[in-house]
Amino acid sequence: MSVLEIANVVKRFDTVLAVDDLSFAVAPGEIFGFLGGNGAGKTTTLRMVLDIIRPTSGTIRVLGDTPDRRVTAAIGFLPEERGLYAGMSAIDTIVYFGRLKGMTEALARSRGMDLLDRFDLASRAKSPIGDMSKGMAQKVQLATALINEPKLLMLDEPFSGLDPVNQGLLENEILRASQRGAAVIFSTHVMQHAERLCDRLLLLRKGHKRFEGTIAQARAQLPASLTAVAKADLSTLAGVSAATAVPTADPGWQEWALTLKPGVDPGTVLEDCSSRGIALRRWDHHQASLHDVFVRLVGSEEVKP
Repeated sequence: MSVLEIANVVKRFDTVLAVDDLSFAVAPGEIFGFLGGNGAGKTTTLRMVLDIIRPTSGTIRVLGDTPDRRVTAAIGFLPEERGLYAGMSAIDTIVYFGRLKGMTEALARSRGMDLLDRFDLASRAKSPIGDMSKGMAQKVQLATALINEPKLLMLDEPFSGLDPVNQGLLENEILRASQRGAAVIFSTHVMQHAERLCDRLLLLRKGHKRFEGTIAQARAQLPASLTAVAKADLSTLAGVSAATAVPTADPGWQEWALTLKPGVDPGTVLEDCSSRGIALRRWDHHQASLHDVFVRLVGSEEVKP
């Protein structure tokens, strides 16, 4: 059974269509990237899963149930807009969120201290949030999302504002949650995190799904390119859609820039070279990056390197 199922969900705000017939599911242990620019509908979707707002139409299921307070204990959520009570200590903040999710105070305090220790904040357990650096406070907020060992962990732009060290810590926590069996969904428009972490991803543009699948399937949306040095004419190779050549310093040899047809495996083109007896001095394969796919399917306005 999927931990999260979204089927044909539509959300309108007056005349604005924020989410347009969106469907996807996330399985236990899966890391699912929810990618799109600002205003794509990512946060709106996550808020519907949390039952903060209701869909105009369509259905949402968390562990087989309609989102409401009954499934709160199974969800961990890190909002994009971070905010904690400045006068409350780190451990009391974590315990407070644990109690909201149905945990006993003793269990919440024990797990909270374990998390602070893991985040190198055990010595600051009794420090007020207002006395902490931004990075420390963000780690406390992450602990509030993890305190109940959720079956569904949702992170809205979780890497925003984090330095490289804390980005690495967050990546480790995402992997840890997945290994524990949690379904993890995180929204982002930073492609490097999605490429490193995601089992599958969804590309969203103006509320509409443009792509859903694995990283490899995403890259296959754009044709691969090749650079080769040969004496023969490579423009007639199987699977090549475009080819240009420039002479090299060695007489008779040319450097070819080849664009392959969508879905063509570069190995197939290399096999064609071999079967024709074409000698090669260079053969470099360039697969489209997730950044390239995002720009093509979603747009370049909101993507970050």
